[in-house]
Amino acid sequence: MKSYSKIRKHRRLYKAGRWLDRHPKWLHRFFGWIVRHTRLLQHVCKWISRRLRFLRVLKYINPFRYVKKIDWYIIRKFIGTYFFSIALIISISIVFDVNENLAKFTQYHAPLRAIVFDYYANFVPYFANLFSALFVFIAVIFFTTKLAGNSEIIAMLSAGISFRRLLRPYMLSCVFLSALSYYLSAYVIPHGTVIRQNFESMYKNKKKNTAAENVQLQVAPGVIAYIQHYDNNMKHGYGFCLDKFQEKKLISHLTATDVQYDTISDSKYHWKLSNWKLRQLKGLREHITTGSEKDSIIQMEPTDLVYSKGQQETFTSPELKDYISKQINRGSSNVVQYQVEYYKRIAASFASFILTIIGASLSARKRKGGMGVYLGIGLALSFTYIMFQTISATFAINAGFPPMLAAWMPNIVFAVIAFFCYLKAPN
Repeated sequence: MKSYSKIRKHRRLYKAGRWLDRHPKWLHRFFGWIVRHTRLLQHVCKWISRRLRFLRVLKYINPFRYVKKIDWYIIRKFIGTYFFSIALIISISIVFDVNENLAKFTQYHAPLRAIVFDYYANFVPYFANLFSALFVFIAVIFFTTKLAGNSEIIAMLSAGISFRRLLRPYMLSCVFLSALSYYLSAYVIPHGTVIRQNFESMYKNKKKNTAAENVQLQVAPGVIAYIQHYDNNMKHGYGFCLDKFQEKKLISHLTATDVQYDTISDSKYHWKLSNWKLRQLKGLREHITTGSEKDSIIQMEPTDLVYSKGQQETFTSPELKDYISKQINRGSSNVVQYQVEYYKRIAASFASFILTIIGASLSARKRKGGMGVYLGIGLALSFTYIMFQTISATFAINAGFPPMLAAWMPNIVFAVIAFFCYLKAPN
């Protein structure tokens, strides 16, 4: 027996056929042409689908195929609690920071626009990303304990969902948060740090190191540069000399009383020498050339000469990688803190996965007393992780500890803790 919807469909087709019978032949030919070509198009599509049958595997690669309604529920809880905890703690931090620095802002006449957009607009993402692992841990413990207190996790486990399957939405959320954390720390925050540090030097009287004395570095293989005094504000140096060696023998010696970095040049490494003198040694002969001014390409920049505290935080990750390789080729010893910063950005983004497993394993079991105990344990573990990061970085800088191992050591230790917590989780 046909349904009412099918009967209505046949009635519409019947009325359309009657209407076509009453209209001219050219209309019949037109619709016949459309039907014939539509059939041809259908045959073409079927042929393509048979030939491209291997593309069906793409549906298994689609990550949203594995995300069910219960996963979206946990992901919304996780990410919502994460951003809420960031907003809450950063708001409190801003209040304390304003209370502490208001006198300095008034003393140095800092404009309101600079305070809001140059300082706090870069202050918020810097500290939010710095304590991202702490916020992730707090968010996981907060909403997972609430789920366990409402017996929602008990219902999930009773329905046949294993704890391993329950961790899927947690891990998917961590993928998003880790990618966001790495992108901010590697590309966005370094530019904001430069603006924030300039603001602090102008309106908070935090003096930056802008001068260097007796700097000697290798600017190219067999080329050694020396500057007696360099002023980074003026990009100007005094007592400059450049020695070139070939097979451990000196072949040229260039000296200049003044050296000026050309900041408006289209190319890098462009320096202007004043009162220069070049001595070229060829065996026992010596050729001397002098002049008042000379433009020269020397492979060094102001950042290579002057180091200020926290300078590694102002480089993006590609810039940091280039700077590290350049300093290693020059034989510079002042490169460890840059290596630690580079590896720490990668390691810190993976901390979300480890701390999430620990937090979910601790708080998934329903116990009396609420979430106070879990929040206390979570805060203690988070601060221990941050303190461990600082200690390992200090060992790398001052005690010769390998920088990569120093950056990943907290993750390795806490991964072991996460494994034992996972074994003790309810299942």
